[in-house]
Amino acid sequence: MPRSEPLPRTVRLLLLARVVNRLGAFSLPFLTALIRAGHGASLTTAGLVGAAFGLATIPSRLAGGWLADRIGRRTTVVLGLCGCAVAQLAIAASTSLTWAVIGAVLLGLAFELYEPPSQAIIGESVPERQRVRAFSLFSAALAAGGMGAGLLAALLGRGDLRRLFVADAATCLACALLIRLALPHDRPAPRGTIQHDIAVRPLRDPALLSVLATGTAYALINQQTVMTLPLALTRRGLPAADAGLLFTAAAATTVLAQPLVRLSWVSRLTTPVALALAHLLLAAGLTGYALAHTLPALLVSAAVGSLGDLLVMGRAYALVTDLAPPGGSGRYLAVFGTSWGVAATLAPVLGTQLLAHAGTTTLWSTMAALCLLLAALHLRVTPETPRLRNLPKTLRRIPDAA
Repeated sequence: MPRSEPLPRTVRLLLLARVVNRLGAFSLPFLTALIRAGHGASLTTAGLVGAAFGLATIPSRLAGGWLADRIGRRTTVVLGLCGCAVAQLAIAASTSLTWAVIGAVLLGLAFELYEPPSQAIIGESVPERQRVRAFSLFSAALAAGGMGAGLLAALLGRGDLRRLFVADAATCLACALLIRLALPHDRPAPRGTIQHDIAVRPLRDPALLSVLATGTAYALINQQTVMTLPLALTRRGLPAADAGLLFTAAAATTVLAQPLVRLSWVSRLTTPVALALAHLLLAAGLTGYALAHTLPALLVSAAVGSLGDLLVMGRAYALVTDLAPPGGSGRYLAVFGTSWGVAATLAPVLGTQLLAHAGTTTLWSTMAALCLLLAALHLRVTPETPRLRNLPKTLRRIPDAA
């Protein structure tokens, strides 16, 4: 295995900050559980509250991309993290279902602000040949924080679920402070440079729209696991807090499997083939969820599925960054990221309805079948070679604006 080039200091500091943030970021999977247990809401109502959160993340993501390209990466990240902390505390302090819903919507409006600038910092700070590895490490950094977060969720969630939201707020503020102190100041590009001369119209880019369509389907599958797993466990007689252990197993696999990304045969895979393989692994993990009835078997399924997630995250975000014109990566990544908002809106409603009317086996079997369909689609519609590889080298990368 060839020795890897070191990542830039800015990227390494960002990865560290997001690990801190991720340590408390397992409150979201328990939002619907808190709505039910803490406020006596029905399963349907809990699903609608989760959908309201997801719907609010769509304008949040788009605003994050616009702000990242306008006021700077670092400023937008800090703004989003502080907004999340305020909303998390509001949910924890809510004394009625109405206030809990307001808190959930506010959380959605702040939740995605910091993602496009974080991804833009990574994509623009490394050369094209390092992008897959950099985004895979970004996924691993989140997973490393998630390992501690899953254990925290399993521990605190057995008492009062509100504690998870307080812990999440604390880590958001800690991450914001670290980024504010450690990352370079924003340096807005002057007018008249190539960043402002080139029109950025992501919604008119057929290649991006193709990636967005398949990415939305993947995000829907992913969010079914995040949003519905605690409820699905209770349907099988297991504690909802055991979802924290499954999340920890998936996160640990993502971290430990990082060397696989640098294997020569994996690196040589085209993006369509790599994404098809990823969805086959996801289908295997979800099939395990459908058939397993014990915690050890579920842990194995979580680990297998996380291998698929690892391949998706590195390849998909590198591809979108390559597709973006100079100075437009924030907005391209924001549009691609709306897939998560759409998925977060639909997943709670679809998941709770499938659970209520068909059960856990049907829920996970349906998601596994969708993964198989996506594997076939990637081989047909996903771009193999980013357009930017045909541009002059001086236009392939702009200086880090953060």
